[in-house]
Amino acid sequence: MISIKNLNFSYTKSKPIFADLNLELEAGHIYGLLGKNGAGKSTLLKNMVGLIYPTNGHITVIGEESRRRNPSLLKEVCFIPEDLHLPHISVNQFLKSTAPFYPNFDEAYFQSLFEEFAIPENQNLGNMSYGQKKKFLISFGLATNTKVVVMDEPTNGLDIPSKAQFRKVLASVMNEDRVIVISTHQVRDLDNLIDSVIILDQHKIVLNESIQRISDRLHFKKVTALSDDVLYAEKSIGAYHVISSNPDFEDSKIDLELLFNAATAENENITKHFRTV
Repeated sequence: MISIKNLNFSYTKSKPIFADLNLELEAGHIYGLLGKNGAGKSTLLKNMVGLIYPTNGHITVIGEESRRRNPSLLKEVCFIPEDLHLPHISVNQFLKSTAPFYPNFDEAYFQSLFEEFAIPENQNLGNMSYGQKKKFLISFGLATNTKVVVMDEPTNGLDIPSKAQFRKVLASVMNEDRVIVISTHQVRDLDNLIDSVIILDQHKIVLNESIQRISDRLHFKKVTALSDDVLYAEKSIGAYHVISSNPDFEDSKIDLELLFNAATAENENITKHFRTV
């Protein structure tokens, strides 16, 4: 559904952001794009949706070049940016001016999300708080019913109850014809939501695996002493949180934050476990 081949991109000639980056994203999945601030997450997402263009390489979304921004593609792509700039108009005015660009927009579903997130109904969009604006755009974006939904740091500005609502809502809208890409540096916000993990570090993809494959190859646990099979460890009070190899396919709950830290600090120890079928 989203195909990135040999992506090269830079804002200045002396400092490339991506060099020959390749990535394939398929329908029916929620991808978590994880990375530190400055890793290139927002730049990659903007390339995906055609807001900025590759220096070299190709990006196709549902079979069309994203850089061309054809109306036939744009009606099937919803992008929710991190930086929000909403006009000083009412919710109804926004719907009347923007919803017609999305032929599958579901106003009844939008209203249900509006109520779910407890967004003030009569407030001017421009006067909303950052968190309220974020919830409004998430509600609108999901109600577009586009095949591609791309979100850049969607949980920034949300309080803890709203983050829980966000995870519940997003899980309910997923289907086999849709792909959702969520970028964040707040790794724990995507727990129990995503089914595939993409980790960016130093402008490169250092890990791109399904949750199932990660669970099969790695074991996450808490121990009081380190053993030889430990690939990565973080010390806590009286114990260690560790990732170890998993030759016996034992079940364990994936700790996304621990995985992220391991992949960006001890990358070779982690990635070598995904090189064989």
